[in-house]
Amino acid sequence: MPRFGVFRRSLTTRSVSTDLTLTKTFYYKQTIDHFNYKPESYATFKQMYLVNTINWKPGNFAPIFALLGAEAPLKYYDFGFLADIAPKFGALLVAIEHRYYGKSIPFGITQKEALKNATIRGYFNSAQALADYAEILLHVQKQFKAQDSPIIVFGASYGGMLASWFRLKYPHIAMGALASSAPILSSGNSNIPADALDKRTSELYKETSETCYMKIKESWTEIDRIAAQPSGLDTLSRKFKACKPLKNASVLKDFLHDVYFTAAQHDNPPEDPQLATMCGSIDGAKHGQNILGKIFSAVTLTTDTAKLHGNTCYDLDYTVVDDGWDWQVCSDMVQPFGSVNNDTMFPASPFSLKEYEDNCKSRYGVLPRPHWLATYFGDHGMPAVLKRFGSNIIFSNGLRDPGTIFGFTENISDTIVAVTTKEGSHCLDMGSGSDKDPKWLIKQRDTEVKIIRSWLHKYHHDHM
Repeated sequence: MPRFGVFRRSLTTRSVSTDLTLTKTFYYKQTIDHFNYKPESYATFKQMYLVNTINWKPGNFAPIFALLGAEAPLKYYDFGFLADIAPKFGALLVAIEHRYYGKSIPFGITQKEALKNATIRGYFNSAQALADYAEILLHVQKQFKAQDSPIIVFGASYGGMLASWFRLKYPHIAMGALASSAPILSSGNSNIPADALDKRTSELYKETSETCYMKIKESWTEIDRIAAQPSGLDTLSRKFKACKPLKNASVLKDFLHDVYFTAAQHDNPPEDPQLATMCGSIDGAKHGQNILGKIFSAVTLTTDTAKLHGNTCYDLDYTVVDDGWDWQVCSDMVQPFGSVNNDTMFPASPFSLKEYEDNCKSRYGVLPRPHWLATYFGDHGMPAVLKRFGSNIIFSNGLRDPGTIFGFTENISDTIVAVTTKEGSHCLDMGSGSDKDPKWLIKQRDTEVKIIRSWLHKYHHDHM
């Protein structure tokens, strides 16, 4: 199953508009449990947030642009798009790290230690994270004497989900939100089939090269054939240069599945044509090279796998984030994905809630809550809910990202709008701009700026 929701695109391109090296780091004394009044709920931990004031023009309702951290440690260069547009608005930049990631892990322990403690990890969920953001943003307004400054929140992937939810749950704090590549309907409470993600991913490979698509489709049978032989797992371990011997073929299959999905998610031709690179390797392999040799050569060319252990060996249980996201998908962020039949390039693996629950129970001792997001955020029938009660949200998507099937790609109302690009990929608009950016990406970002400006214009008018 792909680890959907992980924002893997690097934003290390430095902004040319804002000197991010002048960003300051602060720590807020955060409440561990916002929703209970037990004595232990009042415990606190240090939560990191970053502030950049280089473009800040206090007074005259200059805005605060807040990046809501997601499932990874926060870095100052993550401001990306926000840093590029801050000079246009005289904006104060804030970025808040998600609890239990990076330097914002409670009680001075590591993430792995926190996840081993049933009581401590129980405070690790999206609702608590949103309440964290609310506290810190109100604190920042006081800290910089900016109580009259409107706040707009931004987020990418899971962070985009948080941004849109924050606008709905805390409209008195955030007057707008930009949710980039937010898989808002991915929890299984919509009418989207469980195999839709695999189908869309397969279509993108087939559009790139039907030969490549078929080779990948055929490779699963070959993996099973070799795995069934005496010492077959050792053979596969050597062929894919595994750092640790494979215990079963499923580990390799899951790894490859994740690599294929990630390459499709971040495919960005011509700058980073991951599908064309991978399929070009498979289609252009040396004559006589066996099918798994072709597959191995191709996957080692992708952005994520090429960095593994200096290419000396490959951790087939590799994940971009630590175990934080594994816990989240076993609690409130349930993601019911699978392949139902053979009309994709992936092996049939229907989603089973029972197996999903058993896995989470064995790892963490709890059952996931698959319907909680729908209850708390209104996931089921959300477009109608947003149309009646929401406003000032941008849902941006690049349609080359297979995850757009879980996003909003059409306007919901005059103020809840979809900004899409046919050529775009996952969260591409949230990165810093460069002189190599194609016209369609520049246009997408310009459209987002225009919408944000209209929100602020109305805010200024209402407060005059």
